[in-house]
Amino acid sequence: MGMAKKSAESGALGWHLRDRLWVWGDRTFLMGILNVTPDSFSDGGRFVSQGAALSQVRAMAGVIDILDVGGESTRPGAQAVDAATELARVLPIITLVRAEFPQLPISIDTMKSGVAAAALRAGADVVNDVSAGRHDPLILEVAAELGAPVVLMHMQGEPRTMQQQPTYGDVVAEVYEFLELAIARAMAAGIPRDRIAVDVGIGFGKSLGHNLTLLRHLSAFRQLNCPILTGVSRKSFIGTLCQHPNPQDRLWGTAAACTAAIAGGSDILRVHDPLPLWDVCRVSDALFR
Repeated sequence: MGMAKKSAESGALGWHLRDRLWVWGDRTFLMGILNVTPDSFSDGGRFVSQGAALSQVRAMAGVIDILDVGGESTRPGAQAVDAATELARVLPIITLVRAEFPQLPISIDTMKSGVAAAALRAGADVVNDVSAGRHDPLILEVAAELGAPVVLMHMQGEPRTMQQQPTYGDVVAEVYEFLELAIARAMAAGIPRDRIAVDVGIGFGKSLGHNLTLLRHLSAFRQLNCPILTGVSRKSFIGTLCQHPNPQDRLWGTAAACTAAIAGGSDILRVHDPLPLWDVCRVSDALFR
């Protein structure tokens, strides 16, 4: 499970996952996406079979710092699935990955406490909850009990309805306040602050303008004193700006958005294409860190 440690050199808090120490501020960490779902927005159905999923992990394993496994699509308009369906999708691949890559950290992308608990016991290390504990508050207690770090994300509404005219008075202030309260709820559930990361939720209940504003002002969220995870990979705002309706064609737009996120202080990037984005991270780190 995850542990917080302090670097003697930098004094920065980090996470100790498996055999890896993540020191915040030293560099950007890459979270590789593995959607074992039939309906994800970018690669729905590609990795449903265990063989295809494991081949994708093998392709990413040399460059990613953590593998994010998800069994329920959270694309705009997505329909919810029950816990049994989600578990049937994620547990076999977590078991296989843990056997072949015993030191590769795994995060479970779920909103359900039962799925989080089973995944952590099967070998996952981190809980990545796009609802920040609102969908199922017990998920925070599960993470606390099992000693797992959590990622808490902002989302306006729910996946099924979140892109139906999202509205804010001040998107940066409102997302900041939401995450501040989410951190407080997680700490009240027993999760130490140094095991909490935050995510502004690019594309989750946001218009094009909201997404760009959040990326421009990402540095404001450093004041939360938690590492920042940013997920821009292949998202629809990039497709709109670059006129690429096919998510598979959005790599270079993703690279630009990732560079902006690193400049704004993001610590972790959640990506579909870690190999080329590893280069983006290393150059951006040299420029901005």
